[in-house]
Amino acid sequence: MDFSFNEEQLMFQKMVRDFAAKEIAPVAAQVDETAEYPAEQIKKIGDLGLMGITIPEEYGGSGKGRVDFCIAVEELSHASAAICAPFRISLSLGLTPILMHGSDDQKQRYLVPHAKGEELACFGLTEAGAGSDPAALVTSARREDDHYVINGNKLFISNGAEADIAVIFATMDKSLGYRGITAFIVDKGTPGFSVGKHENKLGFRGLSATELIFEECRVPAANRIEAEGKGFRVGLEALDESRTTVGAEALGISKAAFDAAVSYAKERQQFGQALSSLQAIQWMLADMAVHIEAARLLTYQAAYFQDHGLPFIKEAAIAKLFSSEASSMVTNKALQIHGGYGYTKDYPLERYLRDAKLTEIYEGTSEMQRMTIARHVLR
Repeated sequence: MDFSFNEEQLMFQKMVRDFAAKEIAPVAAQVDETAEYPAEQIKKIGDLGLMGITIPEEYGGSGKGRVDFCIAVEELSHASAAICAPFRISLSLGLTPILMHGSDDQKQRYLVPHAKGEELACFGLTEAGAGSDPAALVTSARREDDHYVINGNKLFISNGAEADIAVIFATMDKSLGYRGITAFIVDKGTPGFSVGKHENKLGFRGLSATELIFEECRVPAANRIEAEGKGFRVGLEALDESRTTVGAEALGISKAAFDAAVSYAKERQQFGQALSSLQAIQWMLADMAVHIEAARLLTYQAAYFQDHGLPFIKEAAIAKLFSSEASSMVTNKALQIHGGYGYTKDYPLERYLRDAKLTEIYEGTSEMQRMTIARHVLR
């Protein structure tokens, strides 16, 4: 099966690559060091039209598919995964529940401004006692006339500090487990909705990860997504859709580390010759190249399946699992090739290594991906 990009996609790839080299890469180290949200760069990503890449044209977007989305994510992450992530997460997780299950009114209200780059979204599922097991969430919602009242706390929410809207999951009846979960859209500034603790993270330091607090937060019934009790399916489908973009994110990090390692190995002299002439280094680079190529094929295969309406859940889980674990391996070897220099902040290798690790954890850990894959294999 041929996953080569068509001419239009190749032109798009070059456009994003050039943009990333000019606008993202020069500030990547600064964003990592300060852990400040890259507002200026996110605005430029919006100005480029990427915030609406998968949003239908009728709502102001480009109406492109998952392959194009992954191309953008890979190229931006090659420059800085932390700067790419607010855009990727907002579009792939924050808006997907609305895009797939929202009412016409909800799509008009929330997709249109996002496509213009005017708003950012977040996805509020994780809680202190409910990460990989969403059925354990305790954030509650009760119906009062034409509103729902939400109480509870969410944890580790990417984009939590900056998001204009949050797609939140709460239980209407804890005894029903998954079947009691309902999804809601909560606008920033809604009384009773506030941002709590900001996590000080190892990597992806330009991406906020915060606590979201709901205290008798009244949300209009019109902001409920799908019917009561359908929230688990809404959230699960969003995570399934998003996994290929995490694969592309990990791929971008891997390629950045690999490119740096190849360049360094050619330039660095040891024992009177370039590092690249040593078999030990050559084999490390060969292993890295194999993993990157496999990650690319798996990621774009899953994206192709998504775009063509083919079953993709297993393929997306495989892509995320392999690409994220490959990224940790590749960045580790790239740092090793740089030796002591790689361990300093004068070079970006330690940043790549720190960033790569998160791709194995968020939006479904590697262990959860293995469970998904095994479930499909054993059917």
